[in-house]
Amino acid sequence: MLERYGLYMRKNSIKNTRINGEVKKELSILINREIKDPRINPMTTVIDVEVAPDLKTAKVYISVMGDEESKKETYQGLKSAASYMRGQLARNLNLRNTPELTFIIDDSIEYGVNMSKLIDEINSKSSGYTDEVDDEIDDEVDDEVDNDEVNDEA
Repeated sequence: MLERYGLYMRKNSIKNTRINGEVKKELSILINREIKDPRINPMTTVIDVEVAPDLKTAKVYISVMGDEESKKETYQGLKSAASYMRGQLARNLNLRNTPELTFIIDDSIEYGVNMSKLIDEINSKSSGYTDEVDDEIDDEVDDEVDNDEVNDEA
């Protein structure tokens, strides 16, 4: 019944989207500049944040460039710093509730980088093939032009 009067925020509302963006920005600053835990990889990026409509919980999607061990250590470091980050969010953002943070490792950036490398590798192999074909075509065109010049002179 409260939903009918607009007292509950819908998941995809403009307000929720704005809150997600603000929490993401604050967490990015905290992770990259303020937290000095040596377990946290310097190549850690906040990909996305999904704050629940009731502002009680937030899923924080993190990307870590490195091996599996580095990802595990970064996850443990973030998990242990979650209460500090929550306190900083409460101080920096004016929200009714400060969400409980849950970190999720997201491999999408690493996957994208690997796919780009594969595509570049395929393109370089195929461009080498097309360069050979282009050279053969240029040679044939040059031969035809030479033959045409000989025929014109005769």
